[in-house]
Amino acid sequence: MMIHLTVIAIGLLLDRIIGDPPAWPHPVRWIGSLISKLTKKWNHGPKAYRNGFWMTGIVAICAFSGALFLVLIGHSIHWTIGAAVEALLIAAGLAQKSLGDAAEEVYRPLIKNDLVKAREKLGWIVGRDTDRLNESEITRGVVETVSENTSDGITAPLFWAFLLGAPGLWLYKAVNTCDSMVGYKNEEFQRFGYASARLDDLLNWIPSRITGLLILTMTKNARSLTIRQRFVEWKRDAKKHPSPNSGWLEAATAIQLGVELGGINTYKGVVSIRARMGTPVFPLEARHIHETTKHMHLVTFWFFILFAVGGLLLELT
Repeated sequence: MMIHLTVIAIGLLLDRIIGDPPAWPHPVRWIGSLISKLTKKWNHGPKAYRNGFWMTGIVAICAFSGALFLVLIGHSIHWTIGAAVEALLIAAGLAQKSLGDAAEEVYRPLIKNDLVKAREKLGWIVGRDTDRLNESEITRGVVETVSENTSDGITAPLFWAFLLGAPGLWLYKAVNTCDSMVGYKNEEFQRFGYASARLDDLLNWIPSRITGLLILTMTKNARSLTIRQRFVEWKRDAKKHPSPNSGWLEAATAIQLGVELGGINTYKGVVSIRARMGTPVFPLEARHIHETTKHMHLVTFWFFILFAVGGLLLELT
């Protein structure tokens, strides 16, 4: 257990310091290429729904098997080589630095009142239209994205790494990538992407709620609410979100910041109205981007501590 926890800690530290250098090869690109090829081949005709299950299963098995193969090869040389390979695979599957950097890319022009640049940078990390957003709406886009992806990109991969090591992390990443590419409720992907979307919801169900709970309890509450008051609002707002998981994160963030998230988004000119979460005690401002990234780092730390302590206690019983 100590070796397992140490490997995860090293992977987490490497991600925090190095992140994903653009010039380095990344497994997600290979996974994305496989998804694209299978989608082109299978997303048509009456068998698209069934083919979506096959595609998700094949991609997940390939990612799990590939990571397992690399770890076993490393261990066949020496256990330290195996541990190093696994730590690198875990680091590659986390997004703590890249998510923080992406938020910072929007924050810097925003505090200089360069809305054109801030909108452009926001457009790199969200799917919504950004060309007419003001400071408050730009901030909301970043806060919602960082909040949701604290689970999607960090704590959920960590959860599966704790359970199944690097292969488990990459199984999750494969499903999550499938969902991000084909898990849409539109005419093109509604049937083919169903399996990816539902399996991603399932794999993220526990991590998202634990992460939301940690946001709610381990970060500063701007309104000085009691824990009980926070829980009442959390329960009230979390289920408003169309995603079964994202609401637990965004609602917790809104409560802790004392702001309102949700509202009107447009996607390629099509208006989408999201339920509003939180109480707008404070207007959304650029400073809330930094507050949300602080939440991300704090929650990542406490998520690791929670599972590390749990793993050690389990081993001692």
